[in-house]
Amino acid sequence: MSIVKSFSVGDGDMFYIDHNSDNFTTIDCCYSDDENKETNFEEMKEIADKKGITRFISTHPDEDHIKGIEDFVEEVGIVNFYCVENEAIKEDETDSFKKYCELRDSDKKAFYIYEGCSRCWMNQNDEEKKYGSSGINILWPITDNEDYKAELLNAKEGKSPNNISPI
Repeated sequence: MSIVKSFSVGDGDMFYIDHNSDNFTTIDCCYSDDENKETNFEEMKEIADKKGITRFISTHPDEDHIKGIEDFVEEVGIVNFYCVENEAIKEDETDSFKKYCELRDSDKKAFYIYEGCSRCWMNQNDEEKKYGSSGINILWPITDNEDYKAELLNAKEGKSPNNISPI
């Protein structure tokens, strides 16, 4: 049975899924100087170190979903960074937003998600290495949807990226 944990991080979001396979997924990050940050990061690192496949899914680059991601990278690590393909900008580029952009634009870590995408270990098994699938399937975004395209443009112009979040 998979275990889903939600962290109490104030007004933001942060979850992990310890899949019933060799997969571990973190969804979003929201930490600053919270006293629980070290304990929570240690818990995630301990689980991730036991898994063969780890991924980080970023829903969107609002500060309450990426705050402290630079610390997360340093303390826990991000091997695979899943997000929607975007060119979001911010007038106020925090260290967290800069790290998000670095991960989003990385040709080694970034994997862009969209409706129906598939990837080994995300929603496909790997019979050769015997790693199972995490069972993650993406229902949104539908990349040719006109409303979605408009929201991508808004994010590129520095407006809210909320509506580019994957489902």
